[in-house]
Amino acid sequence: MKKYSLTAQPRDIVGRKVKQLRMQGAIPATVYGKNVKSVSVSVGAEAFAKVYKEAGETGLVELLINNGEKQTAGLPAGRPVLVHTLQRDPVSNHLLHIEFHQVDLKEKVHTKVPLLLTGDAPAVVGKLGVLLTLIDEVEVEALPTDLPEKLTVDVSKLASRARKNSGRCYSKSFEVKAVRRLTVGLFGSRICAWVRYACA
Repeated sequence: MKKYSLTAQPRDIVGRKVKQLRMQGAIPATVYGKNVKSVSVSVGAEAFAKVYKEAGETGLVELLINNGEKQTAGLPAGRPVLVHTLQRDPVSNHLLHIEFHQVDLKEKVHTKVPLLLTGDAPAVVGKLGVLLTLIDEVEVEALPTDLPEKLTVDVSKLASRARKNSGRCYSKSFEVKAVRRLTVGLFGSRICAWVRYACA
């Protein structure tokens, strides 16, 4: 699993005054977790953008708070965190605030992982219908170090002929390529994709 690191600065500025941080190229953030006292910090906007582009919300990030925190024996110097929530301006889409979830590397976490559809559905190749995607992420449970960047679904397994009762082909079971010790809480009665067939 690829490792990511990010440096944060302690933050005393709160409320409307955080605009000053954004003007200086920093983003206000909060670090929280189970049995962890919440900490207000700020991170460089450009540095965070680079890390988030690769790590997303499933990549484990080592967050080093630049306030003299010392390394504990057997543990990394930084705090192991996942990017949990991003708050954006509804008009400009500019990043306003970040929530980092500090995790225990020995305890499983629940998070959402992007769903990547691969392959070609036979009906789409034959121009008999179009592939509709209903969800683009799924909830999983795993140790922080076992979280995959994405889950891959092969849509070439979809039926090549439409069901006559609805004109649609539903699929609730896919072959998901995942890592070991990973629980995927998906499918059941949910549909992640189907082929909608053209009317005869």
